[in-house]
Amino acid sequence: MPTVIMDGKAVSTAVKDRVRERVAELAGRGIQPSLAVVIVGDDPASRVYVNNKKKACEYTGIQSEEIALPADTTQDQLMEVISTLNNRKDINGILCQLPLPSHLDEKQVVNAISPEKDVDAFHPFNVGKIMLGDIDEQSFLPCTPAGVMELLKAYDIAVSGKNCVVVGRSNIVGKPQALLLLRESGTVTVCHSRTSDLKKVCREADILVVAIGRAKFVTADMIKPGAVVIDVGMNRDENGKLCGDVDFEAAKETAGLITPVPGGVGPMTIAMLMENTLRACGCGQ
Repeated sequence: MPTVIMDGKAVSTAVKDRVRERVAELAGRGIQPSLAVVIVGDDPASRVYVNNKKKACEYTGIQSEEIALPADTTQDQLMEVISTLNNRKDINGILCQLPLPSHLDEKQVVNAISPEKDVDAFHPFNVGKIMLGDIDEQSFLPCTPAGVMELLKAYDIAVSGKNCVVVGRSNIVGKPQALLLLRESGTVTVCHSRTSDLKKVCREADILVVAIGRAKFVTADMIKPGAVVIDVGMNRDENGKLCGDVDFEAAKETAGLITPVPGGVGPMTIAMLMENTLRACGCGQ
């Protein structure tokens, strides 16, 4: 059978349409979900991400507010902005675009955002809830891992009982991804730079999620024939072209289903942010 290219754009649009319908219902009751996005400095990639989030807010009807701060903003100044947003009743969700300039303490900023407004799900309180499996309709899930799970669901891929391998152990993707797969009763292995015989471990995966940040790192000989391959990476190849952590052209000949880069996981991340913002106003689905 031919390999299925998983369409993250189409699935993300379905999620955003679902959110937009709910936002329209809430408008009739005088409720307006709102998201504040803080960006510090002028990092080009961060600017692209923030602009895409603003477009998604416009599409879904979520009110967005951007707080753009200069690169030389001090820690105290940034903390004051976060405190003000925490106390504003007209703001449901707060997102501080990472990475921050090197002189700022990201951990302190993440911990300062109110857990009830932490739509990135980075706060220790929300991370702990995920670890404990204490998740309900109002809980926040980290956007990229949640987007991966939504993609699997959209393509009717059952996780229960499958061998799931996550390549990468970051706090943003790798670790929470493993927990969400485990929550669906997958048998999960997390790989990293010290994993012995990585190729062998990857080839045992029914579902392979790659989030290692190295262009075309996973090659076709690391993939089990017919496996589901989810590429979370976003890199530039030797020609400056966007690519993922998986050698897509070679891998698609072996995989059963695979996500492209761009157009795979990326759009899902922003769609799940919209869903989290809806949850932040106490109106999750």
